[in-house]
This record gives sequence, structure tokens and C-alpha cells, in this order.
Amino acid sequence: MTDRPTFILVRPQMGENIGASARAMCNFGLNRMRIVAPRDGWPNPAATALASGAGRVLDAAVITDDLPGALSDCTYVFATTARSRDLTKPVFSPEAAMQEAAKRIAEGQHVGVLFGPERAGLENEDIARTNAIITVPVNPEYPSLNLAQCVLLTAYEWRRNSTDVVGQEVEMAGTDWASGAEVEYLARHFEEQLEDAGFFFPDHKVQSMKANLRNMWSRMPLTRVDVQMLHGLLRQLVRGKHKD
Repeated sequence: MTDRPTFILVRPQMGENIGASARAMCNFGLNRMRIVAPRDGWPNPAATALASGAGRVLDAAVITDDLPGALSDCTYVFATTARSRDLTKPVFSPEAAMQEAAKRIAEGQHVGVLFGPERAGLENEDIARTNAIITVPVNPEYPSLNLAQCVLLTAYEWRRNSTDVVGQEVEMAGTDWASGAEVEYLARHFEEQLEDAGFFFPDHKVQSMKANLRNMWSRMPLTRVDVQMLHGLLRQLVRGKHKD
């Protein structure tokens, strides 16, 4: 049993793409690579150069002469291809495929993902040995993906579906959100100074103008640093007016 899928590069042609694929895998926590009949043999210095710190993925890569050898212990295999084929198989998006992979791995299965050679991709004979297809929703007028790009997309979707990914967060940079009392004090400070400056005019619009200002303050995600800066800004404007 393995807790993550195995990525299988089938007859890759360029060492640079193998290295870049290893780097993409490492970016998203994958470390199980198999390489089927690499064109330029193995090891490949160009692959090591492009791995850029992900050399451990290459060091642990399993090299096989043929695809059946690479799939011998896999229980479920996806094939990545952008082209329609004369084979009846389930077709997944990368996201749905990695959701399915996570489910099967949790059940104790060993999932493999095939990536074809750069020039023409996987052949029908390769795909016939798999259980399902992954197709990336690319521009139909230009569907070709670089090998490492396809690995990156699939690895990213694995990461999204196997870890808790935060959709959005705010770096607070040493401050906290302003409290309601702090925002209220800031609003009163502005109202007082705007009153003195004659901003609220004509009389029948004063209440709606003040309500709009209060609404603006409540909509703004102010930090304590923001509030302090706005207080200081207003004080400086008032001092400058009195100097005149």
C-alpha cells in the first residue's frame, strides 16, 4: 500500500522534462516516480540539472524497460491524454481523477498515473492497459501540454484533494483587526472634524450622509494600524488648517 499515487513517465525523450517533472512532483509532496524506457538512457545529467533540489525523486525513481513492468503492482491506473481515442473508458478531469485516486488509496489500492512521451503522447496500446483517462480542459485549438506541465497540473490537484488547502487568508503583518469600539471612535472623530469643517450640508441630508459614512467604516476591513494611521492623518490635517 502507498499513501500517494505513482507517476509513470512513459518513454520520455528529454532529460530536462524528466527533471522538471520531478521538481513538479516534489512541489506537491509526491515522490514515487517510474520511468519507462527513457530515450536517452539512465541516469541522465540533464534531468538532474533541471530537478533543482528534487534530486531525491530522481534518485528513488524506478526504471523499467516496458510498461507492463511499471504497472505490475498497480491496482488502478489513469492515462493522461488530450486526444479522443477509440477506447471506451471513464474520462476524468484532473480534479475528479485525483479525488478518485485519494478514495482508492484510502481503500488500500495502489494508483498509477501515466504520462506519455513529449512528441506524440501515449499510444492506444498504452492506454488499453489503464482503467481510466485524465483529460485537461485545454484550448481545443492547441491541446498540447508539455510533459512537466501535465505532471504539475495533476500533482497540484492531488495536493488540493489530499491536504487542507486554505482558499484565502490574510497576513496580518504584526497587527490585529480593529475592534468595534475602535472603529466607532474613529467614526466619531471623523464626524466631529467634518462637522467643524462644514461638510454636512444641507441640513436635510445630514443624517443620510452620516449613515453613509458609518456604513463605509463598517464595510472596510480595518486593522488597528489602519485606525491609528487614519486618526493621525486627520489630526495632521486639522493642525495644518490651524497653521494657515
